[in-house]
Amino acid sequence: MSEQHPVRIGADEVTTTESLVVSSPFDGHEVARVPVCGPAHVDQAVAAAKAAMANPLPPWKRAEILDAAALALARHRDELALIIAEESAKPIRTARAEAERAVLTFQSAAIEARTLTGDVVPVDGAQPGDGKLAFTLRIPRGVVAAISPFNFPLNLVAHKLAPAIAAGCAVVLKPASQTPMSAIRLHEILMDECGLPAGWINIVTGPGATVGDPLVEHEDVAVITFTGSPEVGWAIAAKAARKKVGLELGNNAPVIIDESGDWETAAAKISLAGFTHAGQSCISTQRIYVHSSLVEAFTAALVARVDALVVGDPLSEETDVSALISPKETARVKAWIEEAVTQGGTVATGGVQRDRVLSPTVITGMTPEMEVSRNEVFGPVVGIASFDDLSDAIALANDTRYGLQAAIFTKELDGALRAAHELDFGGVLVNEIPTFRTDQMPYGGVRDSGNTKEGPHYAVREMTHERLVVIQR
Repeated sequence: MSEQHPVRIGADEVTTTESLVVSSPFDGHEVARVPVCGPAHVDQAVAAAKAAMANPLPPWKRAEILDAAALALARHRDELALIIAEESAKPIRTARAEAERAVLTFQSAAIEARTLTGDVVPVDGAQPGDGKLAFTLRIPRGVVAAISPFNFPLNLVAHKLAPAIAAGCAVVLKPASQTPMSAIRLHEILMDECGLPAGWINIVTGPGATVGDPLVEHEDVAVITFTGSPEVGWAIAAKAARKKVGLELGNNAPVIIDESGDWETAAAKISLAGFTHAGQSCISTQRIYVHSSLVEAFTAALVARVDALVVGDPLSEETDVSALISPKETARVKAWIEEAVTQGGTVATGGVQRDRVLSPTVITGMTPEMEVSRNEVFGPVVGIASFDDLSDAIALANDTRYGLQAAIFTKELDGALRAAHELDFGGVLVNEIPTFRTDQMPYGGVRDSGNTKEGPHYAVREMTHERLVVIQR
């Protein structure tokens, strides 16, 4: 039996009698064992975070820690990429890119720590304010409960921890049970190499029922930041009505290719964007609406590129696509593909399972009623439908409960502006795929895609509140 890897709560390294086994999604081998924490560990972690905040870190110190973290992550890039690839089956090249993105996330948060300010309020613009000076301060809200998903086990953890440090908030983190090792190693680096004092980050591992629920409901937690499914996210918000709750949830990202659009560039980008990490991204390109005059040529180009993707071992430098996170998810996605065929769709390529890996799949004849269109696939599947009028394409793209990011390829200014105004999503990309994200941009959706904006500049403001100060001369 493998030795259990401890988690750190305050200054303590914690193990438990029961282990959570982390397994490779690709071949099932054991990657690690971590503690199965419980409500008592949540209490311990929240108390440690609260005690840490009783001795606030000044902004310059927060920035110093975040700068050190960015440098340390760059040094540990290859080590972290290997952990990501092992526990999530993310291809090693993609895992390396995730580790590099985490560096930018910490760099951006360091800037926020140095520049986080309130506003001067012009109260003397009205007679009652004569002789008064008014301004606001940004005050940490309190202990942050962070719940992160499996699909970006390092960088989405970074998007929760780095802004919290910048804001002056201590954190209790529950990483995804499938992929906790990236977060645990990041925490060790922050404490051992970057000067982060004990208690500012605390990790609890284990199931949602024994760790997640007590954390969400804890009376000393002020902020909850959650990334995951809409069903779980909105249930958390309902349980935590008096807390500040930030949700980044799902999507079934659409892209429109109009009559003037550069369909060849679109095909090249989508052949990667629809299948990176086996499509397990909230903004993985999923629904493709192509003008009827282009659909045949576009489909042929996309299929040829998808057929060239290398499928297999995530530790191979050649691999583009590997396994989904679990056999259960693989079976679900395969069932959705089969359902699409029974509803009139055609598998232009893919749909074949070999061992634990499902081959990248392109479905033509997609209709709104199909699961692969209506809901978030979170798998290596894209669907294609044609349209004749841009109004119809926009209506099809908007026909969803989600609203994270959408895109259009067009050379027409009118089409680009129509998309910007009429696509009901948190982000609209023009001549780019909806899968595009850079880590300092505002990132978040509407409707069932969430209620907040991530990116350190925006997340820091979610984790602080404004205090008004008025001084009489």
